[in-house]
Amino acid sequence: MTLHLELLRHGETELGGGLRGSLDDALTAKGWAQLREAVVDAGPWDRVVSSPLQRCARFAEELAEQRGLPLSLEADLQELHFGAWEGCSAAELMHRDAEALGQFWSDPYAFTPPEGEPLLAFEARVLAALARLQAQHNGQRILVLTHGGVMRLLLARARSLPRHELLQVNVGHAERFRLRLERTGHLQELA
Repeated sequence: MTLHLELLRHGETELGGGLRGSLDDALTAKGWAQLREAVVDAGPWDRVVSSPLQRCARFAEELAEQRGLPLSLEADLQELHFGAWEGCSAAELMHRDAEALGQFWSDPYAFTPPEGEPLLAFEARVLAALARLQAQHNGQRILVLTHGGVMRLLLARARSLPRHELLQVNVGHAERFRLRLERTGHLQELA
């Protein structure tokens, strides 16, 4: 059987752009509006799964209640932990640590931000979460509220992109993508 996933990135957050990682900032009013608009004609789903960080989980709770869907929080679908770079903008890092930022942007698998989570560990935990979802909910349609990094990783795999192109995948606030996860573990992006 196949697991149908619809990925939805959280909306705009109170503390703005930059590398949010494990920082648990809330949505702005605009962020709430972005998400509400993103799901107006979306679905149907059998359940909602969300990162436990509030920028995802609060909207997931609202949506699950409105649509009468079961909701579960999945810690392994949290954003990459950026270590000492958490909360920093790219502009700040260009000024402070341009060489390291350039290494990260050119090949995030080969360079880990100081005190950060290695991309291989991030990939392993995200894929483990997907395997659990498939084992528990195979054949269902699941809305997954998560983060840009998680979505980039899954979309890059579905598009068969080389690892060094991971950060070339664009995912905007409240943007949705549909994927199909086959029993073999193969991911396919759907139109």
